[in-house]
Amino acid sequence: MRVLAGLLLAASLLFAANTLEVFGYKWSVRNPSDWKVDKEGGAQVLHLVTPREPLPGPRRPIQFAIAETKNYGDVMVEADVRPHDRSLMIVFCYRDPAHFNYAHLSIDTGAKESHHNGIFHVYDGERVRISSPEGPAAFPASGRWYHVQLTHSAKSGAVQVTVDGRAIPALHAVDLSLTSGKVGLGSFDETGDFKNVRISGSSPGK
Repeated sequence: MRVLAGLLLAASLLFAANTLEVFGYKWSVRNPSDWKVDKEGGAQVLHLVTPREPLPGPRRPIQFAIAETKNYGDVMVEADVRPHDRSLMIVFCYRDPAHFNYAHLSIDTGAKESHHNGIFHVYDGERVRISSPEGPAAFPASGRWYHVQLTHSAKSGAVQVTVDGRAIPALHAVDLSLTSGKVGLGSFDETGDFKNVRISGSSPGK
């Protein structure tokens, strides 16, 4: 019993150490030291300060923070984002590390880099692009703030992302295999900042 109690305590401490609080939510992260929370102009800012490559095996991102909320079917995510390099990402319909969708927002077009600037699907394997590669890049340049809005419909499976109020054709897709889940913020293998993050929506079937 003492051994079991010790293991449970260690697990609870590890779980607590792998969360951070910002924007009114708790967020689960793999490595807390990869992230920093401070204020900029009076607003809380979440900084992703350490890039990490995907783990060996199917190539899919791992470097993102997941909001500890209910599972959302219909969801809207709003955030101001600042890429340090070429790209950032917003995760949605997250079930577990092998089942989720994400929007990859980049200074590259999908036509230039097929794994950039699009909607991607992870279902127990490598990430797969499910949106058109055509159209302009999400970000004209790195190093500045952009206002991003992602909306997802559980009924239709449609996701759409706008940047500074502008619809990005490559950031529109439909997926009916993952209709609900949690939301996350991060990058495939780069760094960046997030502020003014708001998540709203409803549980599946509501």
